[in-house]
Amino acid sequence: MGVPLAIVAAVARNGVIGGNNRLLWKLRSDMLHFRAITMGKPMIMGRRTWDSIGRPLPGRETIVVTRDPAFAAQGAHVVHDPDAAIALGQELAERLNAPEIMVAGGGELYGLLLDQCAALHITQVDLAPEGDAFFPAIDPVRWRETARAVHDPGPGDEARFSFVDFVRA
Repeated sequence: MGVPLAIVAAVARNGVIGGNNRLLWKLRSDMLHFRAITMGKPMIMGRRTWDSIGRPLPGRETIVVTRDPAFAAQGAHVVHDPDAAIALGQELAERLNAPEIMVAGGGELYGLLLDQCAALHITQVDLAPEGDAFFPAIDPVRWRETARAVHDPGPGDEARFSFVDFVRA
């Protein structure tokens, strides 16, 4: 079976995850949470997500999925379809002894890989901004909530938020 896939995403009440290739809120607490749950793991992301970050993140092996055969990403692995990303993620996870492979966005990749994931690590953001990137609906028949931690805004946070974990039902 291999190392399981897991999604990590911050999602607004209206399903928005971004706009104009950027996050639409500032949540320092979520950035720290993202770092903690992705550290030491392979991370699969689409090219636009890579572009929005602009660099490899320390302590993680980044796999960028793009249809552009000429695309190169210094410090990251580049593949041209989700199946190749998963295969490389498996190799890297085994080498790193990582417990899961993280899918880190964006919306198109979340939609393509959701059915192959074993877990979801969702930050539910208590905002409803206009955006152009969305997270697919989480079907309660297919996913079971296993943990929820509700937080008031802390230093560097613009909104209330909850860290919510799901596993396949």
